[in-house]
Amino acid sequence: MITENKVVTIDYSVTDETNQVIDSSEGREPLKYLHGAGNIIPGLEQALAGKQAGDVFEVTVVPEQAYGQYNPAHVQKVPADAFQGVDNVEVGMSFTAQGENGNFQVRVTAVEGDQVTVDANHPLAGKTLTFRGTVQEVRDATAEEAEHGHVH
Repeated sequence: MITENKVVTIDYSVTDETNQVIDSSEGREPLKYLHGAGNIIPGLEQALAGKQAGDVFEVTVVPEQAYGQYNPAHVQKVPADAFQGVDNVEVGMSFTAQGENGNFQVRVTAVEGDQVTVDANHPLAGKTLTFRGTVQEVRDATAEEAEHGHVH
């Protein structure tokens, strides 16, 4: 049964409010995570608690239990010369920026002359997500996995 410090393996797909597939393990390795270590979004982790190998799941997760609400304050314009060493900054590019609380990811959402608009919101912020899948395996975490907080 899925409880804290169990390594869980799931096959899954995730769709947004329009039923568009955002991500899926189909054709790839299933997802393995350490339950209780915060390695997956809280809403999915809570929904999987108590399930066991062979169980099928479907859970809809609101933004507050997924990637948070979209925050317009996380969007800002910066001068193009802030992107040192990049000849051609284009929409869709991602960069690591430094802030007061450490590094964070930003995506370029617009380029207008010498101004670049960047968005630090997670791409799935503000979205309600539906996860469907099957629990493939549940096992005890090794001492090292439990200590490190992730699957090895």
